[in-house]
Amino acid sequence: MSSHSPGLAAALGRQAEERAAGYAASLGWRLLGRNVRNQYGELDIVALDNQEQELVVIEVRCRTMGRVQSSVDSVGPRKLHALVSAGQAFVEQEGWTGFWRIDLVALTAPSSGDRWKLEHIRDITAGRL
Repeated sequence: MSSHSPGLAAALGRQAEERAAGYAASLGWRLLGRNVRNQYGELDIVALDNQEQELVVIEVRCRTMGRVQSSVDSVGPRKLHALVSAGQAFVEQEGWTGFWRIDLVALTAPSSGDRWKLEHIRDITAGRL
């Protein structure tokens, strides 16, 4: 059971997505969409990695310091399957014919102050799309 109120958790999630979008932009990636929904689920951020010429679906996860499960560990097989399905639907809908991947941006919010930890894990399906 979370000790955070639903409103606080939603605000924290929005802040994490803003930070993740800013991080992607700082890499020179072009943001194509945020909170993109289709019949398979929601894609937090979709971007174009110009250097690699790949479409990148970015899953954003956020936890607070002291939580038992890390942001990275919170993406299980069911979520991964949903991300692949939603990403594939997006790729087909947009007519994207190039490579695409799913990256994880895991953020850990501080218990106080403004020192966020950001972890970027490329290609969390290890090329198995």
